Amino acid sequence: MLDITLRRATADDSKRLTRLVRTSSAYAGEYAAMVDGYQVGGSYIEHHPVHVAVGADGRILGFYALLLDEAELDLAFVADDAQGLGIGRLLMEHMTAEARAAGLTSIRVVAHPPAEEFYLRTGARRTGTVRPTGRIHWERPELRYDLTDAAA
Repeated sequence: MLDITLRRATADDSKRLTRLVRTSSAYAGEYAAMVDGYQVGGSYIEHHPVHVAVGADGRILGFYALLLDEAELDLAFVADDAQGLGIGRLLMEHMTAEARAAGLTSIRVVAHPPAEEFYLRTGARRTGTVRPTGRIHWERPELRYDLTDAAA
């Protein structure tokens, strides 16, 4: 297993997180419009729980952003060359623990279609579909992580 540290992101991480989002191969082709010009801003990082997975060399390998007021996972990315190493699973375990600690009973996820299987493997269940809107011209799976003791 890699030597990975999870920590709260800071505004100084903004450029690295933005680069991770914009260079994700999962958003190539028809999905490119979703991340074109996208920025993970410093004020966003300061106002929401954003956590990063950092390798021993200091490189950010992945991150997630949780919107507590909406009880929603807003962003979750793992660097292309770090996928398949358990980093995404580690981030989701951390995210659900943080959400429980904040008193949430579930977390909504509107997933990028190719990521649906990942969320299902990490404990989410499909609850529906979100219709296309704006620059997004495809349906997206809606999922939910149940965080109550009964769901665990």
